[in-house]
Amino acid sequence: MKRILFLCLFLPAFALSFGQQKKICISFDDLPVVSYGITDTLYQKELIFKLINSLTSKKIPAIGFVNEMKLYKKDSLNHFQIRLIENWVNNNLDLGNHTYSHPDYNSVTYDEYTRDIMKGGIISSKLLKTHGRELMYFRHPFLHVGNTKSKADSLEEFLKNNGYTVAPVTVDNEDYLFALAYKRALAKNDIELAKRIGTDYISYMEEKIIYYEQQTIELFGRNICQILLVHASALNSDYIGSLINMLGNRQYTFVSISEALKDPAYLTQVSVYGNWGISWIDKWAFSQGKKGDFFRNDPKTPDYIRELAE
Repeated sequence: MKRILFLCLFLPAFALSFGQQKKICISFDDLPVVSYGITDTLYQKELIFKLINSLTSKKIPAIGFVNEMKLYKKDSLNHFQIRLIENWVNNNLDLGNHTYSHPDYNSVTYDEYTRDIMKGGIISSKLLKTHGRELMYFRHPFLHVGNTKSKADSLEEFLKNNGYTVAPVTVDNEDYLFALAYKRALAKNDIELAKRIGTDYISYMEEKIIYYEQQTIELFGRNICQILLVHASALNSDYIGSLINMLGNRQYTFVSISEALKDPAYLTQVSVYGNWGISWIDKWAFSQGKKGDFFRNDPKTPDYIRELAE
């Protein structure tokens, strides 16, 4: 009943957006893999290969953002981890810089953060060059772009001067909580619980998609080309096919990040700053003076998922 009521709230939005071509870019953070401490190489290889196979079989032009610290073991290159990224690139999937060590820009200095960015693009850039491509996109860890205007502006200028384009996120979500709950269910060999988590995850993501469609219609009078953030976890490895099918059933076509950023909505200015790590849609809404009621229908992560992820 709750889900039916939720969907009914958005029928006016469906009417407004009917006939518009829906587009979405799927992006993955924290490559090569989010393993939650599982060091088994077969596990990690199967995880990334499932992701790659699901994306390539459906011709999805996804991008993955790399933390290059994962490509080292102590001070030496970890060639196994590099091969995981190599396979991603060899299958015509794009790479972006997600910093070297995933620092929080709210907690470190500008100099520390920018050094970490430069250190985080060395291997990815070389891998892309073998295919005649360039490392062009940067994704902020925690989506923290700078908690003051001066800090945000300084970083934006640094990125532009070093050839990077910011990779925003419009469909933000808590897939990482579902992923941790899923990992813990599998660790206990609780297959029924793992299936429940996977099923509820896809339902939750559909509600998030519907919610952000409504938000963009409120802000722009149309549904914009969305950019979805998920992580390279076992949950997404197992359920990315279901996620793609759900988006396809909602009439989305899948585009590259370069195609997504052609949408003029991404030229919208942000004029408010804080410690938050939120969707660009939320940033634009705050910048336009939207208050709490504007965000009231944001779908919540189920309580049992939060409890399992504690």
